[in-house]
Amino acid sequence: MTLPLLPGACAAAILFHASVVVAQTPPSSPARAETRPGAIALVGGTLIDGFGGPPIRNSVILIDGERITRVGTVQTLAVPAGTEVISTEGMSVLPGLWDMHVHLMLNGHSDYAHWDRTYIPMLERVIMPASAHQLLLAGVTSARDLGAPLAASVNVRDAINARRIPGPTLYVSGPFLQHRPYPGTGAFRWGVNGVEDAREKVRARARAKVDWVELIDQAEMTMDEVRAIVDEAHKLGLPVVAHAHRPEEIRRGLMAGVDGFEHTGMATSPEYPPDIVALLQERTARGNAGPLFWTPTIEGLFNYESMRDDPEALDDPSWHLDLPDSVVADIRASIAHPDRMPYFQATPSRRPTLGRKFQQLKDAGVALLVGTDAGIPMKFHSQATWRELDAWVNRLGVDPMMAIRAATYWPSVAMKVDKDVGTVSEGKYADIIAVRGNVMRHIALLQRVDVVVKRGVRYK
Repeated sequence: MTLPLLPGACAAAILFHASVVVAQTPPSSPARAETRPGAIALVGGTLIDGFGGPPIRNSVILIDGERITRVGTVQTLAVPAGTEVISTEGMSVLPGLWDMHVHLMLNGHSDYAHWDRTYIPMLERVIMPASAHQLLLAGVTSARDLGAPLAASVNVRDAINARRIPGPTLYVSGPFLQHRPYPGTGAFRWGVNGVEDAREKVRARARAKVDWVELIDQAEMTMDEVRAIVDEAHKLGLPVVAHAHRPEEIRRGLMAGVDGFEHTGMATSPEYPPDIVALLQERTARGNAGPLFWTPTIEGLFNYESMRDDPEALDDPSWHLDLPDSVVADIRASIAHPDRMPYFQATPSRRPTLGRKFQQLKDAGVALLVGTDAGIPMKFHSQATWRELDAWVNRLGVDPMMAIRAATYWPSVAMKVDKDVGTVSEGKYADIIAVRGNVMRHIALLQRVDVVVKRGVRYK
């Protein structure tokens, strides 16, 4: 979510819309394949395990309950009697994908102000669960959600963890922290006014048990406020990521010690300034500080014209899943003229800067992560993650293994859960996907994931 929102409607208008939309019910979901975890074997596919080594042909993965018990090949590992066998012959098998930058409260609508005043009452019950289900069926078994109302974020995350609704394992920030929320956005943007207020707003998140903190527009805060947010979050064990749209945001984030950055910037300058590069190099050279993570969210900038000019991509019914017909119709009407969207008017001037900035980040030693901004105009949760991987590989020339690890292994390290997820290996949660064909040669095959297993439960 990269542009300021337009002013929202007054409280009376919000209440009026709430009375209209809350009465709507989503359509019935397709029959779901999930059951309780049991004994499963994935047999025959080529395994890309996330560690970066050579793919393992004719692989066998044994799952008991939620976790992987053994990994081997058909020549070395027998499948125990009574195990459900899922054939992965002819498929690439890999860890479930991560998307490190999603907006579950959004579903591709082009008018944020309209969306906010109309659908906030539906976020927890309909909108966010629909987004989560769409992500899961696209092969995303873990995701980092940001910029949503606090209670809705935490409740949807917890409902997924309790298997009451299907979705990826979520890591939520709740509302953005910024200097001054845009009009009408107070439900999911919290303003900061002074050092003690900054600390208390972080503590409020910790009491709600969020997983991380998102800092935006920090160039408009005082440096003391920025430091207070990062310091208080770290005291409470919460990582902090910051927007990186402007050079001063990056400078302040680095000075305060944030754990990572989001986006490649709204500026049209051809590269990051030399002092920013020097600061990044200095930060990544400090081995005791751990990796500096960066989620560039580039596919929308590369793919705007192709989405604009390809009505079949916009008509793909995968983004309709679990949404009421009225919401689908509203989204569809809002994107009827993609060429007129203010959101993308600066895209042609920003796009030429992406390759150079991406390379600068790689050269500085930053750990790059796959994230998409899913939910912003025309960027649907069912499509965004594979398109980001495709842009990395086919537009920027990233090695497919590096791209896959940026969507599997490195996100688990960034969220400090690599002991449990991120690779297909013994003892870890069985978060595994499979897709027919060789994704190391054709990364875009990930747009049609054939098998989705999350924590030992098959959803697709």
